[in-house]
Amino acid sequence: MVVTNHPLASAAGTEMLAAGGNAIDAAIAALFTLTVVEPMMVGILGGGITHIRTTDGRHIVLDGLSAAPAAAAPDLYRPVSDQPPYSLDTVGRENAVGPKAVATPGALRGWCDALERFGTMSLSDVMEPAIRHARRGFAVTPYLAGCIEEAAADLAGDPEIARLFLPDGQARRAGTRFVMGDYAETLASIASGGPETLYSGDLGGVIDRHMSSVGGLLTLADLAAVSTIERAPVRGRYRGFDIYGPPPPSAGGVHVIQMLNILEGYDLAALGYGSIETMHLLGEALKIAFADRARSTADPAFVDVPVDRLISKRYAEACRARISMTHAAPATPASPAAESDNTTHVTVSDSFGNIVSSTQTINSLFGARFVIPGTGIIPNNNMSLFDPHPGRALSIAPGKRVTTSMAPTIVLRDGQPAFALGLPGGLRIFGCVMQALVNLIDHGMSPQEAVEAPRLWTQGGDLEVEDGYPDSTHGGLTAMGWRVLPVPHVGGGMAAIAFDGDGNHTGAACWRADGVAIGIGGGLARQGIRFWPDAPRVNEGKDD
Repeated sequence: MVVTNHPLASAAGTEMLAAGGNAIDAAIAALFTLTVVEPMMVGILGGGITHIRTTDGRHIVLDGLSAAPAAAAPDLYRPVSDQPPYSLDTVGRENAVGPKAVATPGALRGWCDALERFGTMSLSDVMEPAIRHARRGFAVTPYLAGCIEEAAADLAGDPEIARLFLPDGQARRAGTRFVMGDYAETLASIASGGPETLYSGDLGGVIDRHMSSVGGLLTLADLAAVSTIERAPVRGRYRGFDIYGPPPPSAGGVHVIQMLNILEGYDLAALGYGSIETMHLLGEALKIAFADRARSTADPAFVDVPVDRLISKRYAEACRARISMTHAAPATPASPAAESDNTTHVTVSDSFGNIVSSTQTINSLFGARFVIPGTGIIPNNNMSLFDPHPGRALSIAPGKRVTTSMAPTIVLRDGQPAFALGLPGGLRIFGCVMQALVNLIDHGMSPQEAVEAPRLWTQGGDLEVEDGYPDSTHGGLTAMGWRVLPVPHVGGGMAAIAFDGDGNHTGAACWRADGVAIGIGGGLARQGIRFWPDAPRVNEGKDD
């Protein structure tokens, strides 16, 4: 089963499975293809986290997140404010748009390391679908067209990216064919030369020279120093299910488990999905998690993150003591964290028992909103994830990895896979993962129902309530002291797989992106089976 946020990416992964590859081969093929067909979300100059469960039951988290370049300093930018919600914004948007916004990318190294360690196919084989679609072109979806229109003002400021996405000054229209010739050649060079083409070779030199010429921080030395970090997942238990997620610098795994621990003290099944009481409890759990995230979650190489305390059942009891069933806790200023919703996710399973859940990003729509000339590459703008104020948990330091809400999650029951899921959505990711697990475990939803069900979210202030909840809930929540903010969607397109224990995999994707699930059933013929031709008769050619 392959679930991604674009049909051609799901098809690319399925192609690898059909050719005899495993889930890792399929996931990496899908990710490379997404850099072509979902270029506003993901790229080889991005970063992300890949969570793998192997056939022998090991869980490995490969951290390929972006990091601050060596030239970055805590006072690199001038903040526009010391107070939320603008405390992460900087003068001239230097940390969000343009060359000074680009962090050292770990995505390509992370994908190639995953493939080399756990895959079975060559890099050139898994990259072939991506190169094919970049060379021949693909149809622009309405989703991509809308993203281009949204970012058009910034895209127009760079001739290279404008040439790609704003031909003749107009955003590419849905249904038109989009060819990415320069990027196809870039991918082909990596397919033949490997990741070192980027990290220490000719392609890296091109990037280094361009960044130097436009005042960027990223250098060839930064690229050469990139490494993937293998991390042990965090683990929790919720109503008999074992929850595995990514550890810091991701906040996702820690706070999914923390919130589930808090909610385990309430009978959510009896309260019911979409009830005012259930919505209130989800909001209070989110409020507590974000307060803790703001205080302590960051790169563990720079900040001591109290993971064991945050995911302990005892701490959850203390958190529940602060929750009233009749009144919302006082609103708090938005936590000092800002992540773009524009990311992508891939969930894959194979017949061998491998599972991959991987979340990847270039952060904002179209990253730093320029293209490295002659390469077709869109760099990330992950420097905007750091706090521009010195002396804080998320402050800038050379080599420090960004903190993220990514939550590629794998769930077991009785030691066997039950669910694998994840999604894009920035700060809303781990709250959406938590709600999907509550939907599956407490409310007994099918995978499709769980990923599509209306969601809510709060960072401590307004309670965002997605369209789809009854309007009557708004009044009840307001009466409890919530400031309800109706929104069209919370988070992005979730990609989930459920396992039934009999070898069946059920995939689900949702309407919040171009999500598509593709499964392979059946298999090769049994040993010795073939169509039997008529055997020669013993007396063939002889007289009777």
